[in-house]
Amino acid sequence: MGQSRSSDQVAFLKKDRINTRLATRKDVDALTKLEDICFDGDRISRRSFKHFLEKGNCSLVVATRQTAVPGETETIVGYALTLYHRGTELARLYSLAVLPDQRGGGIARILMQESEKLAREKGCVSIRLEVRPDNVAAIQFYESIEFRLFAKHLDYYEDHADALRYEKRIIKRHTKPIVDVPYYQQTTDFTCGPASLMMAMKAFDPDVVMGRSLEYQLWREATTIHMTSGHGGCSAQGLALAAAKRGYRVELYVSHREAFFLDGVRDPKKKVVMQVVHDDFMIQLHDHHVTIHYEELTVGTLDTILQNGGVPILLISCYRFTREKTPHWVVVNHNEPSFFYIHDPDDPDEYEKNSTDQMNIPVSRSAFERISRFGKQKQRAAVIIYRS
Repeated sequence: MGQSRSSDQVAFLKKDRINTRLATRKDVDALTKLEDICFDGDRISRRSFKHFLEKGNCSLVVATRQTAVPGETETIVGYALTLYHRGTELARLYSLAVLPDQRGGGIARILMQESEKLAREKGCVSIRLEVRPDNVAAIQFYESIEFRLFAKHLDYYEDHADALRYEKRIIKRHTKPIVDVPYYQQTTDFTCGPASLMMAMKAFDPDVVMGRSLEYQLWREATTIHMTSGHGGCSAQGLALAAAKRGYRVELYVSHREAFFLDGVRDPKKKVVMQVVHDDFMIQLHDHHVTIHYEELTVGTLDTILQNGGVPILLISCYRFTREKTPHWVVVNHNEPSFFYIHDPDDPDEYEKNSTDQMNIPVSRSAFERISRFGKQKQRAAVIIYRS
């Protein structure tokens, strides 16, 4: 729990000037002690502090004061740990702590100001955080510095308490979305396409029930049967057809006429199956009068689609986010001069992420150009859903 301080030492610390700096490996012991003092559970371990400092994509800011304790030049009285999500312009305040005998003097506010400054320098648009519903003091503090509630995460903490999710925009928002797209998280590794399609459908029809029944039904309709291994993924043609059959107006943008992903399948028999399914999709798309554009979807065209009230479902490469070379479907739900915002239905497996980190993810336009191509052939595909 750390050494206790005399009342004279505490008074000295409180009236002295606060400084901030980035933490170093030498601070691990002090940070671990501070963590033990400040929290009863859900503590960051010594090992985790070392990981964040050595390998984490983060900023760990410490607040220090000059100290009268013999043998010490400064004492760490608080810290703020902010994580940066790979491939996006989104930051997350993972933990904020101030020693109990140092609270009330503005240290938390100073730490947040420095953390926001560093996040802006990294190009981040927003900072998100979670807080216990019963932590009234913390909630009042975050709301006082312009954080706003946007979601609730059930069964989040070690004791199964829920978490309230707050967000602060640190770069000014220019516009609001034309269409409000709800969020849905896929329940399997292979249903990102159906999950994305459900979000687009729900945006236009409040009676759509987003759940596993519809998710799996859409997958059965849109899958190309075989991928490199395991269950098959959904093609752009299959998703477009599933939407058209339900009465939505659909446009399809594809970079080439051939079936996608054939180069990732070695078994000739599987390739034949995929080709037959693709050919059948094409016939049905023609019968349902779906417009197909055999061209790359540029960011300029995407801007126009969003302004006209369309909801694009976009094929991306996961590499920039997860370092895995796999195709993935996401929903583009908003655009601004410097950013696009996406709903990613994937279930994050990084321990510092949770599902609400997958909502409204800001991605710079330059990064967006890179993620919206898949494979050696630079395949690009987008299914555009409009109100029926």
